[in-house]
Amino acid sequence: MEDILRPIYQERASQQNTLGILRIEKRLHASPITDTFDTVLLVIVKEADQSVFIKHYTYQDQKAALHIVTEEQLKEWILLGSNRKIVDWLFNGKILFDRNEYVDGLKMELRDFPFYGRKIKMGMEFAKLIRRYTDGKAFFDNHHYLDAYNHIVHSLHHLARLAVIENGFHPEVTVWNQVKQIEPEIFKLYEELVTSDETIDKRLELLFLASEFLIHSRMKSGTAHLIEVLEMKESWSINDLMHHEELKHYSVDLAILLEYLADKNCVSVENVETKGQGIFHRYYSVPKKLS
Repeated sequence: MEDILRPIYQERASQQNTLGILRIEKRLHASPITDTFDTVLLVIVKEADQSVFIKHYTYQDQKAALHIVTEEQLKEWILLGSNRKIVDWLFNGKILFDRNEYVDGLKMELRDFPFYGRKIKMGMEFAKLIRRYTDGKAFFDNHHYLDAYNHIVHSLHHLARLAVIENGFHPEVTVWNQVKQIEPEIFKLYEELVTSDETIDKRLELLFLASEFLIHSRMKSGTAHLIEVLEMKESWSINDLMHHEELKHYSVDLAILLEYLADKNCVSVENVETKGQGIFHRYYSVPKKLS
């Protein structure tokens, strides 16, 4: 297969726009890392009309995929964690072409995982965790146990990813293997949820209690980034926060996170009069004891 793909990546390597090329081989049968393809070629380019361009190839009984990705898209995936395979590809892929050691530098940056980048990722994971936990608790309180189960599973995933990031690692596709080593307490909770013989309502009741404790224990690290941004001004409207350069990736989870923190007295809410009688704008700030 490599002989067949060589002309494809050699052509890309000759283009000034190409920053690096990696080859990723399937490691396991039906591996999720390569979407079942035998080989993946990842081509990183400075810019392109499409941020992601994909081609699929067949040769005899093998399949290959070509992914051409812009540098901007790649960095967004790494920041948001929205394409977990990409970290594995960068760490474990074989470098076929590397302009000015671009890929080597990227891998070093991933290994070092600067603390600033970790804080933003922890903030986003914590916001997703609160969203799933809050929605799941509402379903549980209304006796919609299967919907509650779905949300608590997702909230545990976000808790697991948060723990991995906090320990200085990037969450991988097999995040539970990482968590088993790093935070066995969270792994045990997840195992209990999916393997316990208790009735679903009893399992959920115990899980919500345990999750509340674990969420509280990660409140400081999970909200450090948001608190830093809030401290930049005396008070903020939700619109200003949603459009802030560093918070825009929190997306729809930002509002519920703010309300959760307000409920826990970690964020102050100020009511400012509007022209309508009895109607107030809500403004958010850091309580004096935290600032």
